[in-house]
Amino acid sequence: MNEMWDKRYANSNYAYGIAPNEFFKDVLNRYQLTGKILFPAEGEGRNAVYAAKKGLDVAAFDISVEGKKKALKLAEKQNVEIHYEIGNLFDLDIIYNKYDAAALIFAHFPTDILSTYHQKIAELIVEDGIIILEGFSKNHLPLRNANPKLGGPNQIDMLFSVEMIKKDFPGFEIIKLEEVDVELKEGDFHNGVSKVIRFIGRKLKG
Repeated sequence: MNEMWDKRYANSNYAYGIAPNEFFKDVLNRYQLTGKILFPAEGEGRNAVYAAKKGLDVAAFDISVEGKKKALKLAEKQNVEIHYEIGNLFDLDIIYNKYDAAALIFAHFPTDILSTYHQKIAELIVEDGIIILEGFSKNHLPLRNANPKLGGPNQIDMLFSVEMIKKDFPGFEIIKLEEVDVELKEGDFHNGVSKVIRFIGRKLKG
């Protein structure tokens, strides 16, 4: 799968643009998040760079070397620093840190590791820390099949549901958890009205 992402990110254009995801941007600003934030499957860095510009200490990871190159280039251009690692989550140094927040923005992992990654990321969040998630819902698949420009995985098991999020993040107070229709305008690969799951969770004490 990393070959597919490397091919997509090797283009000089940013596949999903350089502006942050609107839901992530809104949550970050509304809650005035500070401290360390983790970005799983961060790709070309649009959200990580935005967080760094807001003063957060950013760590990110992905499987794409080309994505990392683009992210670091974007960070340099916007005069910020981000820490970015490549590989399987469980092999990376970032798992030895704790984070005040994590942002999973269209972080659709393969079926065999999806819940395991979610649960590990949850472990890395400090008490009262925040998880922000936006991703395509299982009900998005028919829309994607009709219009591939909408983007998203073509495997239903990689897509999200409200029930899945509740199961994967049981130790979090649900601030928001909903399936909504949203019109995406993100680069060349997220365009049009899509069905997404949005989740804001605060880690419970104990």
